[in-house]
Amino acid sequence: MTRPVDRERSLEELDGDRRPAPPGGGTRLTATVHELRGKPIGGLTVEDMRLLIRQDVGLAHLLPLAVEVLRADPTAAGDMYEGDLLAAVLTRSAEAWREFPELGREVRLIASASAETLPALRREVEGFLAR
Repeated sequence: MTRPVDRERSLEELDGDRRPAPPGGGTRLTATVHELRGKPIGGLTVEDMRLLIRQDVGLAHLLPLAVEVLRADPTAAGDMYEGDLLAAVLTRSAEAWREFPELGREVRLIASASAETLPALRREVEGFLAR
């Protein structure tokens, strides 16, 4: 069962894991992830969630939020392409989904219903449904 998500708190606060700033010369991705971990999760954009989920950061807190977005709009897009949030969610490891079986069932329904409208995600949808 998923637990309620406190949208006013950041991933750092929710996880109890404040990390030091990345060293100078690090990648832009590392700096962005660090910055987003300090932002209240209720203020994260679709692109922010897509990026963090792709990096397997804060999944316990972000997958329920992402599923809320996808429930309303399976084609929700960050900065990459239509449906990129769904693609990020679908490509998480089978291990990650074992922690969230009810979310996984809901994502299966969303993915099945979206297969026709998002043909570019066919491979991701098929891979997820095959698990």
